[in-house]
Formats: sequence, structure tokens, C-alpha cells
Amino acid sequence: MKKKEKETAKELLDFIKRSPSAFHAVANIKEMLNTAGFEELCEEQSWKIKAGGRYFTTRNDSSVIAFAIPEEEFTNFQIVAAHSDSPSFKVKENAEMFIDGNYVELNVEKYGGMICAPWFDRPLSLAGRAMVKTEKGIESRLVNFDRDFCMIPNVAIHMNRQINEGYKYSPQKDMIPLIGGESAKGKFEQVVADELKVKKEDILSKDLFLYNRMEGSFWGVDEEFISAPKLDDLQCAFSGMKALLSAENPKSILVCAVFDNEEVGSLTKQGADSTLLYDVLRRITNALGKTEEEYMMAVAGSFMLSADNAHAVHPHHMDKADPTNRPHMNKGIVIKYNANQKYTTDAVSAAVLKEILDRAEIPHQSYVNNSDIAGGSTLGNISNAHVSLNTVDIGLAQLAMHSPYETAGALDTDHMIRGIKAFYDTHITKEKSTYILD
Repeated sequence: MKKKEKETAKELLDFIKRSPSAFHAVANIKEMLNTAGFEELCEEQSWKIKAGGRYFTTRNDSSVIAFAIPEEEFTNFQIVAAHSDSPSFKVKENAEMFIDGNYVELNVEKYGGMICAPWFDRPLSLAGRAMVKTEKGIESRLVNFDRDFCMIPNVAIHMNRQINEGYKYSPQKDMIPLIGGESAKGKFEQVVADELKVKKEDILSKDLFLYNRMEGSFWGVDEEFISAPKLDDLQCAFSGMKALLSAENPKSILVCAVFDNEEVGSLTKQGADSTLLYDVLRRITNALGKTEEEYMMAVAGSFMLSADNAHAVHPHHMDKADPTNRPHMNKGIVIKYNANQKYTTDAVSAAVLKEILDRAEIPHQSYVNNSDIAGGSTLGNISNAHVSLNTVDIGLAQLAMHSPYETAGALDTDHMIRGIKAFYDTHITKEKSTYILD
């Protein structure tokens, strides 16, 4: 592995460590953008945009869209979309439960579809946001306990002899984290207040999630693999933003969108199934003095990469993969196909992206579901219901998707960043049925 590729993977693992919730991920992306000279725009204020400017806006503090305006007259948008959320457990209201006069637990519920078993017997913590009453009004504050705070203990094999023969987990019974003994009774709300350095009575509400405390790592004979929480989809979100920071295109508005709530269907005000992307693109064209028809012309000539990780062939379950489309870690960007359009890739979008990647000498491979196994959908087809344009679904091959500790290739973050940059740097135009790449 080259030094550059390893440094890129290390940077990703550091980003993930600092991003224990979607709110923290977006805060860290904002820091990247601010450092690079992007200007923040607020949705509730008027936007002043000029040629050559670089901007971003957020919604709900958990979704962010950044964009760069060319110096010349723009003809289209070239967009990358990823998501900030990962499967976890969300703390319920009135969460503290006192059990058997000796245990204090937190009442939580599943967020998204996760593999439950790896959540047991490992140090967990809490992170998210709280809404705090202040003299100025109600403020949003990030909170991260950043310590081994709780654990979900397994039942001993002596009390469940069939555990290794398969077990159906009850979220309400089996997946409840233990936070303390008898002395911890009644202290949880105060602990949250102490973390925020505010009075307990000033916390009006909160969105807190469990997260795995185990840090990302390199492993394998040649350290060819990385494992970390939240690779799906912070690996793509990080890569998209990194590519945007160094990309240049004289005729396209470059956009990187990181949406929240993909893991629960995207149907929120900050999800891909909201008006967020449409609103931002319309406001950009309005601020640049374009007409309604000019906006529609620009969208018709636009292109999107929907970036969300893909399944690598599993060494123990090779039969789960498609017979002829078998992506592996460290072998480059995965282009994802589905006849029922769970992925938006078609011949047009695949051809354009393949040509861009081939010109840049970036490896790529294909993924199609085994026809006997139903697959999930992602951002592309959902966002296309609001902004319809040529889209290709891509990702990086990984194992253990939706585990609290996932595995991917140590080389592939660099592949994705370079691939997205090549896409951003290539101006895509269409003349009748011909696509021209400059």
C-alpha cells in the first residue's frame, strides 16, 4: 500500500472517530468546508451567490449540501449524494428504567436495520444533540459522552443453550443497555446536563444514539483492510466532500449532498425524499438570475453519482453473491445495477461513468443482487422523484454492512476520492443522443 493511500484511509478513520452521530458528521463536514473557504448560507435568509463562489447550507444540523459555482456561465449540475446516518439505537423519552431494585437501564428503540448480535458485550457510548433553553432562545447543542458509558450484556450460554443455533432478538427485551447499578438511579438526566454543562431543567428535548466505542483499525497480513463503525456511509460522504474541495469545472455547478435518514427511508425534511436538493438547486439558479426554463434545461443536462457502499463477496458465503458480478474490497469503485430500479444505473449513466473512470485509470467493478435475494434501495432513485436527472449508483465493497463494526478495503477510499474528483473535473454535455465528456 502506498503512503498516500494509507494516509487517506487514516484520515477517514479519524473523521469517523469524530463523527459518532449524524449531527457530528455534519459538524465535521462544515469544519472541512469552512477551512476550505466555503461560505455558509442559511435557508431562512436571502442567498447572495456569485460566479466563482463556494457555498454550503445545512438542514436539521444532520444534512448538508455544498456547491461550487464556476467562473463561466454554467450549463448543468454535477452532483454526488451520500448519507450521514447509520443503523443504531435511539434513546426514548423518559428513558431511565430501574430493574429489580439493582440495575439502571436505558429504554431504546432500533433506528434502521442493523445486525443485532455485534452490539452485545462491547463498550458503548451516547452522542447526538440536545435542545437547550437559553437567554436567547432554544439552542441546538452537540453532545458526546466520549467514554465507555454503557453495555448490552449477553445472557450466559448456561441460561440459553440454543444461542448458537439461532436466536431471534427482541429489541425491547434483549437490546437494552445497562448504564449502572442501584446508585445510578435517577441520575441519567443529570449526567446529560453535566455533559452539556447546563442545568437539567434547561434541556427541553434530545436526540441521543448509542455508538460503538471501538476505534477504526488497519488489519490483515499487509494491513489491507480497515474496520470501523459507520463505514456505510461515512466512507462515501467523506470521499465526496474531499473530492469537492479540490475539484474544478469551468462550466458545471459542482454539488455534494449528504442526506440524513437514508437508513429509515429518507422521508423526512432532511432526507433524500424531501425537497432539500430541489430547493437548493432552485435557489442557486434563482440567485444567479436564471429563468424557470433555464433551470429545467440545466437539470436535464445534469448528472448524479448516488454514493452508498456495496456488498463485497463474503469468503464464507460466496453463494450469496451474483454468479457473474462479484465485487471485492480494494478493487475499486462498485457500479450497482438493479432491473427493478432499486439502483438507478442504466446503460447511459454507467457508460458515462465508466469512460470517466477509465480515462483517469481508476479501477471499477459491478454489483448486481443475487436474483434469489432482495436488495435494498438507496439515495438515487428516491431523490430522482424530486430532481430527475441521469444517475448512477456507486459504492465501495465492504463486509458486515449494518454491523456496528464494518470492514472495507484500505485502498478504496483513495479510489473513491479520485473517482469522484475525475467526475467533478469532467464537463458532461449532451447533443441529441450523444454524450460528450470534456
